[in-house]
Amino acid sequence: MMPRIRILFVCVENSNRSQMAEAFARLYGGEHVEAHSAGSRPSGRINPQAIAAMAELGYDLSRHQSKGLEQYNGQSVDVAVTMGCGDACPLVQAQRRYDWSIPDPRDLPPDQFRQVRDLIAQKVLALLRELGVPVKDHTCATTWTRTPPTPLD
Repeated sequence: MMPRIRILFVCVENSNRSQMAEAFARLYGGEHVEAHSAGSRPSGRINPQAIAAMAELGYDLSRHQSKGLEQYNGQSVDVAVTMGCGDACPLVQAQRRYDWSIPDPRDLPPDQFRQVRDLIAQKVLALLRELGVPVKDHTCATTWTRTPPTPLD
């Protein structure tokens, strides 16, 4: 069995994008992935809209907590992914770093929020495949395989 890949997803508030990315990595990567998320200025809560959007897919995001990036300082991860919000994690030792340009869905209406959620799911799946992680067959994953979400305008 391959060793678990440690992935850290980072955004500002750790209340939307990075939380959903962590959830998708756990869903799709299963026992092959150790997924975490953090924020440079955590809000201290998960956005209720993010909880609702993930609940639509059968994932309970209300179990997550908004965490600060400082708890990962000095720790080593295999992959650090920032969500395109200008955050950096210089004190986190990562073998690979990615910066995804994902819009902040915080104040978007539900349909546009779902588009961002779906974009995150696609990017997480692509990342896991690039890393050689066997993607777990999950009901969320098969939804996007059959019907890709509408791209953001």
